Amino acid sequence: MAQINASVYDAEPIPEAAREEIAALLASGDLFRYTAASDAPVSRLEAEFAQFIGARYALAVSSCSGALFLSLKALGVGPGDKVLIPAFTFAAVPSAVVHAEAQPVLVEVGTDFRIDMADFEAKLTPDVKAIIISHMRGQTSDMDAIMALAEARGVPVIEDAAHSLGTTWGGRNIGTIARIGCFSFQSYKLMNGGEGGMMITDDPDIIARAVIMSGAYEHNWKKHPVLHESFARWQNRLPLYNMRMSNLSAAVVRPQIAEVPRRVRDGRANHDHVAGLLNASPWLEVPPPLAPERRAPDSIQFNLLGFSDSETRAFMEASARMGVAVQVFGMSADNARAFWNWKFIGETPDLPKTRAMLMRACDARLPARLTRAECDQIAAVFLAAAEEVKGPVAAYGT
Repeated sequence: MAQINASVYDAEPIPEAAREEIAALLASGDLFRYTAASDAPVSRLEAEFAQFIGARYALAVSSCSGALFLSLKALGVGPGDKVLIPAFTFAAVPSAVVHAEAQPVLVEVGTDFRIDMADFEAKLTPDVKAIIISHMRGQTSDMDAIMALAEARGVPVIEDAAHSLGTTWGGRNIGTIARIGCFSFQSYKLMNGGEGGMMITDDPDIIARAVIMSGAYEHNWKKHPVLHESFARWQNRLPLYNMRMSNLSAAVVRPQIAEVPRRVRDGRANHDHVAGLLNASPWLEVPPPLAPERRAPDSIQFNLLGFSDSETRAFMEASARMGVAVQVFGMSADNARAFWNWKFIGETPDLPKTRAMLMRACDARLPARLTRAECDQIAAVFLAAAEEVKGPVAAYGT
């Protein structure tokens, strides 16, 4: 089989529009967001991102993890409070809960990579203080049902949209549906800042608390376009966690906002093309999106059907040998997305649905910049690896 022509881990180049501003910043040395009286690169990024996503307020921070942590603190979550999170997410999510001195409560996730709504409702008890919904790898859970249950019980929801910039639910941008939305600009995300994150909300009091705690010491909060009485209420009453974004990071990220529609379009086309090829196999399954969901994927997840543990390992090995790395979440040593590896949260519950899913769920990068020929090559590797392990498709069912 021909070698894959492009590395799926290569990032797109930073747009040329960023370079002049980066050069000016390097020449001036002015990298701190609060040096300028106004119009700093970070401030411009916040304003442009808020307008693009459809939120009143945006706060640029050092990471999506920092955005999640600040969101919890801005909601008043504290020591011992319970926070519902999906059992299928990245370790940074329970880590943010632990950082806020709260207790993660893990909710089952099914073979479609989405929250099990029966388990969610059962665990949404009166002592739950907040909910984080991770749209893990861009898979959107039933936000209509989630928000209805949460609002009926008065529990605020935070959307972890690290993987979902550009995804919509019923025509609304993911991240704008819940009380707070959090995004990532880490290198493998749709907008690449190396590191960095964004918190959005329409609530002036929440953003005021988050701005101060992010590190707007003394009166630097006056450089944020938020009702100043909201800030004055919290002056000197909140700790400073210093999770600010630098001007240099903002200069790298800002020009990529204009690239998002193209990356979404091309990423969706690549994903759906490969999904169609994989779903033709009796051994592979890419779950369909929910009806209101229009995804913006830069990776693909699929289930291995009828595989044993040894066959699953053989599939991973065959794919790698043919030139495409694939991880099975539950089979990769110390995988940060396998809940049983989160030793820092204490004893984890028995979650048989999530565990079974993770033991057969495959994950592969599928960036928007890939050509159709490269997508065909990647799909061909997975199909060939499955046939090598399970036998020819023509023999299936005979």
